[in-house]
Amino acid sequence: MDILVTLGRTLGFSMAAGVNLYATVGILGLAARYGWVSLPEQFKVFDHDIVIYSSLALFVIEFVADKIPWVDTLWDGVHTAIRPLGGALIAVSTLGEANPMMQGIVALLGGGLAASSHLTKAGARVTVNASPEPFSNWILSLSEDAFVLVLAGLALKYPILALGVVAVAFVVCLVVLGMVVGTLKRLFAQRRRALLGDQPA
Repeated sequence: MDILVTLGRTLGFSMAAGVNLYATVGILGLAARYGWVSLPEQFKVFDHDIVIYSSLALFVIEFVADKIPWVDTLWDGVHTAIRPLGGALIAVSTLGEANPMMQGIVALLGGGLAASSHLTKAGARVTVNASPEPFSNWILSLSEDAFVLVLAGLALKYPILALGVVAVAFVVCLVVLGMVVGTLKRLFAQRRRALLGDQPA
């Protein structure tokens, strides 16, 4: 049971980090500082002023940037390496004492989950930004914020349930990524045909 609790927290926070790294780190820091739930000693690594305040400040910046079409895509592009790396570091930090092999496996799992949720988020944003109206972008962004808050809350209070959510969300990410890739291929093909059609014979 203890291993499931550890994995639920570790992988839950890693997947959340792929969507919004700064909100995830901020929640971890606040939870460790104010004792929202009883957490293992290793969570104290997030209980530092510089970690908490910098993550919350960056979360505010991301919250605004994430609501502006194409600015969000640029922001996601910058974070393509940062979020998976952050997910891996969170996974190792929240794991606690373990042998190097286990730390390596958990780092790969955490980084992989963060990468899957990040790529799903970034790919969906590119597709949505191709539409002329901004409302779908705002709805998607707020939904992502809610997902991070809910998953982080579950990872803190109900880690075994969080582990189940992570498993389902990972499958959903794979399906959505496949749909996004197909949609982007069609958009690029249409754009290419339009450009070629505009060229003089």
